[in-house]
Amino acid sequence: MPSDYFIGLPQWKHPQWSRSLLQDPVQGELEQYAASFNSVEGNTTFYGLPSAASVCRWDEQTPPGFRFCFKFPQSISHQGALRNVDAEANAFLDRLQPLASKLGMLCLQLPSRFGPEQLPDLIRFLSGLPAGLRYAVEVRHPAFFQEGDDEQRLNTILQTFGVNRVSFDTRALFAHPQPDPVTQEALQQKPRLPLRVLATGDAPMLRFIAPLDLQQGQRWLSPWVDQVVRWIGEGRTPFIFMHTPSNGEAPELGRWFAQQLQQQQPRLRSGFSDWSSFRRVRQPGLF
Repeated sequence: MPSDYFIGLPQWKHPQWSRSLLQDPVQGELEQYAASFNSVEGNTTFYGLPSAASVCRWDEQTPPGFRFCFKFPQSISHQGALRNVDAEANAFLDRLQPLASKLGMLCLQLPSRFGPEQLPDLIRFLSGLPAGLRYAVEVRHPAFFQEGDDEQRLNTILQTFGVNRVSFDTRALFAHPQPDPVTQEALQQKPRLPLRVLATGDAPMLRFIAPLDLQQGQRWLSPWVDQVVRWIGEGRTPFIFMHTPSNGEAPELGRWFAQQLQQQQPRLRSGFSDWSSFRRVRQPGLF
């Protein structure tokens, strides 16, 4: 049965997850990850194309209902600023073709310098993308968060193309700054911008980052339960990705949110299976 929503983390392996999500020393990390979460952010493609062998291996290691949400390479979004990047975009799409049935979303993260003057470039780029795939755009220029004409132009463009505007919720992180190095690095790297909660396409995407103290993060995350349920009720398919400063605690945050969704709406077709419910300790052989 298809899921009503997709939930995942920024990556499918992390050293700290060996104590929770990735406990099996024999089974591969992606296989274990995909047994619990039904989606993942593909941040590695931001830095370059994966090998053809890797793409085929990822297909083999995930079930049919799993969805990858890869980022367009930075050569397209940052260095190229969406201009004269047809060759790079085609190479990206061609490389991912073996995973076509498992592409949940292709995400375009634009830099803070990409402002209203570049919106014609965004229109041209979106016009050239193939149909049949879902796309999302994350913007970081302040003009797109001021509720003025520039923001309205952006939202209209995305609605016209059916492209989803990413909601990146960093409020909890900045509300609870801590002096530890991991948090300080996250505070420097993550954008501090107003939150926008709207669906410009049929698959709204939430990226949420909590502080290391997950209880503080949960207080900020809790209102999103009602919003996700509302989107599902409207016939949309939300994609939800959980972050923490180091991402070491992200699996527990994702589990908590999925549990809250099921408590709120028990009939939801869940995108999550608790690893503690099926994890078995391997026993040594008799011989």
